Amino acid sequence: MRIETYERMFMILAALMLALGIVGIAIGALVAGVHVPSPAGRVDPRALSSTPPFDQPGLRDLGNSKYEAVIVARAWQFQPNEIEVPVGSTVTFTLASTDVIHGFVLAGTNANVMVIPGQIAQVTARFDQPGEYVWVCHEYCGFGHHQMYGKVVVR
Repeated sequence: MRIETYERMFMILAALMLALGIVGIAIGALVAGVHVPSPAGRVDPRALSSTPPFDQPGLRDLGNSKYEAVIVARAWQFQPNEIEVPVGSTVTFTLASTDVIHGFVLAGTNANVMVIPGQIAQVTARFDQPGEYVWVCHEYCGFGHHQMYGKVVVR
């Protein structure tokens, strides 16, 4: 079977693009530490208000400059919507949704996760610089989506 010159060039170009994409993904995963977060567990979204630790959302001091921020996402708010930690802290955000899919992206960090009803999402960020780090919902969740934000105050 004879392959035309332009067809051969197109197949080589397509294979090269595929190989470059795979190399890019490998570099991102192995060198840059980019990964897709997986669910940290399951929870009944209807019973979230009576399920620990989501029955008492807020910041917990774990010692050695490590903290856990338990956050509940619901139409159109995060609870709590502000936490304060000292410089040099590492915060693990543990999130769950009571209603629809929400997002959580923390500006200035690599914290970015989807908050899906029935799943517990976890993402960790380190805060080495003082300031305010704003988080927002990046998944459209309805009419009040634009009002869904919070912040980490680092002192």
